[in-house]
Amino acid sequence: MSANWPQQIFEELKSLNVKQVAYVPDAGHSKLIEMCIADPEIHSISLTTEEEGIAMLAGGWLAGDRGVMLMQSSGVGNCINMLSLNHECRIPLLTLVTMRGEWGEFNPWQVPMGKSVQESLESAGMYVYRADSAEEIAPTVRAAALMAYQTGRSIAVLIGQRVIGTKNFNK
Repeated sequence: MSANWPQQIFEELKSLNVKQVAYVPDAGHSKLIEMCIADPEIHSISLTTEEEGIAMLAGGWLAGDRGVMLMQSSGVGNCINMLSLNHECRIPLLTLVTMRGEWGEFNPWQVPMGKSVQESLESAGMYVYRADSAEEIAPTVRAAALMAYQTGRSIAVLIGQRVIGTKNFNK
């Protein structure tokens, strides 16, 4: 399994001229977040809640910037109402979601949202792509970004828990 997938995502975002990154701090995205913060050409914003990122990126798009939102699957439920903005106004949204509540999960509180993320996003009008191996991530992010930015659609890329690994706070 490639540990370079955050670097590969970063390179794809740069090649796609992404200028804004909205994120809720997340261990699964930590390396990618660090790279985005370090890049002077990317405006990185730490959010207090995920739905703020939807509005921020919509404003960025209207001003001519491409953006991406990084979050964990547990934050998807916070966004459902706000997704209507992008859907009704045909403003593209690209979000990369690190999954929890799946393969090898130890925390029972993560399981319900993990199980319902894809269905919830699709019910809210989003297209959902999924990457369950490190090798799938970069091409999946690129395909999702191109579809989002070129067609004005909302696309989520789910990065499976097999890729980010499981956590265990009991050790």
